[in-house]
Amino acid sequence: MKIDYLKNNPREIQLEEDLPPYMTEGVANDIAEIFSTPLSGAYNWDYTVQDNRIKKLYELGKELNWNVEVDIDWSRPFEPMTEPAPIFWDDYAPYQKLSDDKKIEFLNHRIAWSQSQFLHGEQGALLVASQLTSCAPTYNAKLYAASQTFDEARHVEAFNKYIQTRIKLMYPIGNALKSILDKILTDPRWDLKFIGMQIIIEGLALAAFQTSRELTKDPVLRDMLGLIIRDEARHVTFGINYLEEFVETLSEDEKEDRAQFAYEACWLSRERLVSMDVFEHFGWNAEDARQFQLNSDITKHFQKLLFQRVMPNLRRIGLLRDSVKGKFEDLGILEYAEAKSDADIDWADLSRPLFEESA
Repeated sequence: MKIDYLKNNPREIQLEEDLPPYMTEGVANDIAEIFSTPLSGAYNWDYTVQDNRIKKLYELGKELNWNVEVDIDWSRPFEPMTEPAPIFWDDYAPYQKLSDDKKIEFLNHRIAWSQSQFLHGEQGALLVASQLTSCAPTYNAKLYAASQTFDEARHVEAFNKYIQTRIKLMYPIGNALKSILDKILTDPRWDLKFIGMQIIIEGLALAAFQTSRELTKDPVLRDMLGLIIRDEARHVTFGINYLEEFVETLSEDEKEDRAQFAYEACWLSRERLVSMDVFEHFGWNAEDARQFQLNSDITKHFQKLLFQRVMPNLRRIGLLRDSVKGKFEDLGILEYAEAKSDADIDWADLSRPLFEESA
């Protein structure tokens, strides 16, 4: 095994001929980027179960485990797009100038970009969950973070296989998503990792996966996302229930610092919806295309679906403070704060039989 250490993540698009054969033996050439963090770990010498909600979520995680290779039928054929579908890009002049074949290529690149961001985000979640296992201060949180680490590994495996065996086109991580992950992974505060990952990134991912599952025509992706959504719902619920009481113990300055971080993470998350690498690949003016996408009705609707999952949860844990409300208003997402929070656990929903969603 050869490992190439890079100072920055690769920016090349990997086409079908560039992707390595999936899960085959041989000499691997791994590409790694180093990050450093002043992480402070914590032993816990009190092994009593102090919060039955977290313990129950942990038990559900053990009960609802699934196997990427066994529990998804990958043999079903993948049907590529054969004609351009109606989409909001129809109103954008550079897109209108494309031939039908180029329009299909553009739409396939957009799909590949989205799935690639899911993959990269899940690797970030894997790394953060592994950190939380070490630095979370309580016994229950350590057990749950360990179970979540395995969940995230499964999600990375699933998205990687889907991209390499079906889409066969992979994009690098977007700059906005990379910035969020860098901040979360390199910050020494365990609760900030919880806020960034469990509340914001996982909350947005849960909403995005649900929307993608409703829209896709690929039964493999529909089944895969159904299984992943079950895991993500537990992760978000865990984060809210764990943080709700802890945030109350922080000083005003500490609460203010966390609230500002939450705003910055949401601002970056709004930007991560924009496929700048795709625009550049097709030779468009990336900033012009960015503005078009952000101002489109479909993007605004998708943003609403995403932040309806995040804003109520920030309010619930006490981080929607007066100092940041105006900033969230400027982003156009403050109004979603009054939606229902994921803190109220629907045990019947979380405990449904594993394959009910993918039947």
